[in-house]
Amino acid sequence: MTAAAPSPRAIALGLRANLAQFSLLVGVNALVGGMLGQERTVLPLLATHVFHLTAVTAALTFIVAFGLTKALTNFAAGPLSDRFGRKPVLVAGWLAALPVPLLLIWAPNWGWVILANVLLGINQGLAWSMTVNMKIDLVGPVRRGLAMGLNEAAGYGALAVTAYLTGFVAQHAGLRPQPFFFGVAYAGLGLGLSVFLVRETRGHARFEGAATDISRGTGGRSGQPGISMRQIFIETSLRERALSASCAAGLTNNLNDGMAWGLFPLLFTQRGLSLAQTGVLVALYPLVWGVGQLGTGALSDRIGRKGLIGWGLAVQAGSLGLIALGQGFAVWAIGAIGLGIGTAMVYPTLLATVGDVSHPAWRASAVGVYRLWRDAGFVAGALLSGAVADLFGLVAAIWVVAVITAVGAAIVAIRMYETHPRAEGSTAPK
Repeated sequence: MTAAAPSPRAIALGLRANLAQFSLLVGVNALVGGMLGQERTVLPLLATHVFHLTAVTAALTFIVAFGLTKALTNFAAGPLSDRFGRKPVLVAGWLAALPVPLLLIWAPNWGWVILANVLLGINQGLAWSMTVNMKIDLVGPVRRGLAMGLNEAAGYGALAVTAYLTGFVAQHAGLRPQPFFFGVAYAGLGLGLSVFLVRETRGHARFEGAATDISRGTGGRSGQPGISMRQIFIETSLRERALSASCAAGLTNNLNDGMAWGLFPLLFTQRGLSLAQTGVLVALYPLVWGVGQLGTGALSDRIGRKGLIGWGLAVQAGSLGLIALGQGFAVWAIGAIGLGIGTAMVYPTLLATVGDVSHPAWRASAVGVYRLWRDAGFVAGALLSGAVADLFGLVAAIWVVAVITAVGAAIVAIRMYETHPRAEGSTAPK
């Protein structure tokens, strides 16, 4: 049952005013991230060791299925939440998650794994999108970077912890079924919390939209009348400089994350590391990414968005180069830490940028368009890195992705402007 939206008199924007619901949503997003973390160490190895897929491209088809489904679901999630509310979409995301770990446990062939990742993509696209939008709704414009930092830190911190734990369990109990028991627990708990405790936040977005229009002199009437989804897509993807640059940067970020998800376990085990050591390295990157966002999201509220995004992509490119050049656990650990730092600089800041520029009346849809492009990076990263790895080897694939990431940093430097209203010397168009 959907909880009634709060009356206008009861609505207040801000982290302190909405701390209980905000904290609950942080916990819910940690469970969303944990659902993804159950696959990060184990599934690439399941492809080669259990289902005996020899081509890297074939082994990474689960990432393609996940990324394509998640990207399209992200796109749909915004309009659906604007029409039906945030909470029903969140609950639908958790319903899609319930079969995922069971399919992975019982899969008799690789097709079942692909189906599980289609459902996982729906889960992530609906549930993670809603935790993002609901937190943006609650906190208002001033602390948006901090809110996104906390949201993404919870999700990717849980992803990292689960990636490590599943690697540890797999080392001692095998690649399945035990590592996927975490997913069974996460899905049940996430659904229960979302149904019984999470409250609708769409009223907060409407409240902020009315306040925004009053400040712009429209007397509380929307300054964005009748904007269509087609217009939002074009504005976000191509026309608006900061939004389109954010889409390009997000795609670049998840392109290298898709490569890391699929190739790092194969590279590290191929070079002689144990499953437990591989689990540590696979977890280290999202752990630094997750924890780092606690600082970088709030930092973007103080110093602005553009610099963190551009330099973050540059740090990612350098770290990937180090991993490609390096040999041994210690060097790869340094590279993984650097990759996590760079991603922490980029990830919450891009979401905050989209929130800065888009009007509250169509912000959820703009976030959906941005996340469509960002998560298309999973598909591009898996296909590109898999093809290059099959032709030239795993290290060559990492180098190709490093170069693309450096190009993404250049695009941000050239096209993006500063969007945070408090940033010193903001160059946002008037």
